Amino acid sequence: MERLFNLEEAQTNVKREILAGLTTFVSMAYILFVNPQVLGDSGMNKGALFTATALTAVVGSVLMGILANYPIAIAPGLGDNAFFSYSVVIAMGIPWQTAMAGVFVASLIFLVLSLMKIREVVINAIPKDLKLAVAAGLGIFIAFVGLQGGGLITASKSSLVAIGSFATPTTWLTITGLLVTAILMARKIPGAIFIGMVFTTVVGLITKLIPAPSHIVSAIPSLKPTFGVGVAHIGDIREPQLWAVVIIFLLVAFFDTAGTLIGLAEQVDVMQDKDGKMPRIGHALMADSISMVAGSVFGTTPPTAYVESSAGIAVGGRTGLTSITVGVLFALSMFFSPLLSVVTSNVTAPVLIIVGTLMAQSMRGIQWDRFEIALPAFLTIVGMPLTYNISYGIAFGFLVYPITMLAAGKRKEINPIMYGLFIVFVILLYIINILPKASLA
Repeated sequence: MERLFNLEEAQTNVKREILAGLTTFVSMAYILFVNPQVLGDSGMNKGALFTATALTAVVGSVLMGILANYPIAIAPGLGDNAFFSYSVVIAMGIPWQTAMAGVFVASLIFLVLSLMKIREVVINAIPKDLKLAVAAGLGIFIAFVGLQGGGLITASKSSLVAIGSFATPTTWLTITGLLVTAILMARKIPGAIFIGMVFTTVVGLITKLIPAPSHIVSAIPSLKPTFGVGVAHIGDIREPQLWAVVIIFLLVAFFDTAGTLIGLAEQVDVMQDKDGKMPRIGHALMADSISMVAGSVFGTTPPTAYVESSAGIAVGGRTGLTSITVGVLFALSMFFSPLLSVVTSNVTAPVLIIVGTLMAQSMRGIQWDRFEIALPAFLTIVGMPLTYNISYGIAFGFLVYPITMLAAGKRKEINPIMYGLFIVFVILLYIINILPKASLA
């Protein structure tokens, strides 16, 4: 273990890494149920989607641990699945089989870009201040998700968001879990986040706010309805509209994972060198790319590095042993799927809120006294939670950065690649935001 993961150098041990992996897994296990639910609306088989989701997470997380030795888990991401079902299949009327072929084509292009190290070059070209902003934005974003999932805030037609109802018992379950976990964190109790999750789950079961599972073990659902469907329908990718779909999946997957890796690296010293660059970033991106190809073959939308990995990192996860533990637990989860139903959004909400607090601390490293840097950093931070999209937040900041820097006469400080990213994000926003509305008109 020491030779494979360099545990001593990372100042960690096997027990801590496994606990971190367990914490990350429990924080993101919801995807096993949410992904089949969302993609199932497109007409896909939910049982097969459950298995495809788990297998994709196994492949991605294990490869991340072995190739990059990073404590970051990979699984099918939220956002891409909603775009697949509601925008591509339902709104555009494209059969899910053809849409999955689009995902497969995008994954192949994705893999080529990783092999050519284009993604690695782009990530290393991003300035330190924007990397810190991405980390802070991710923190506020996942805290927002936690507040929403825990019932502390709710949607409002008049003000977009409003305070949740304290007359709802499950909201008090979230509050109880948050306070207990916060106390444990303040007292610096080892494994505070995981202990808090267990406590919240037990309280929920005792008060019957969380239904007890009727059984623990179940058979693994068949993968046959979705396996290889995208590959079989690759010949359907002919029309420009379908190629636009391919480009969207490609660009969103590119920057979602890149943004998450950058953000999480700010939490872990061993993931950065003295120049602020990420060693083995190429290996991490390769793990992500291979898992995207595997996922499209299994029959699910693109996977991504999970921001919930920050929960495991907060517990002490520092090496790939954490992500491999997550992969093993996803494999086991295929047999114990009924047991995962006790991990509700009210259990994970306190974790997301506290981890968001930890990640938001990266804002202190941003040069706020330089307006040309402060504005793009600020837009990156607020853009993620306010648009409920990581890629949009990154786009806001990266579009404004070269403009403000040029206006301030700091042309020499701009990496030429940032100009290329400016053009890419203009295209991305056009394809995602303007093109669909123009086609409907």
